[in-house]
Amino acid sequence: MTEHIYDEECRRFQASAETVGKRWSGGILMALYLGSTRFSEILGRVEGLSDRMLAQRLRELEAEGLVERDVIPTVPVQIRYALTERGTDLMRALQPLAAWGQRWGTPARV
Repeated sequence: MTEHIYDEECRRFQASAETVGKRWSGGILMALYLGSTRFSEILGRVEGLSDRMLAQRLRELEAEGLVERDVIPTVPVQIRYALTERGTDLMRALQPLAAWGQRWGTPARV
């Protein structure tokens, strides 16, 4: 007997895949997972990513609850980004996909 895939499961899977699969999101999440915290560090790790697009994607990932923004009131003000618990859990779940990509994937197009 096989299990049926229900509409709600499909919608949740599709929404998750679209969040991660959106251009630049995966690279940004990976940079944060590897320890980058500042805007410039993330920008330096994700080749081809513009300032404007990084700012937009960080806002989207923050709205999804995957990234948190911490404003440190120093002079000048420092802003640091980090994965939330939800974001870290997502990156752990994606590790098998990353391993598959290392073995079978083609080089990414920028």
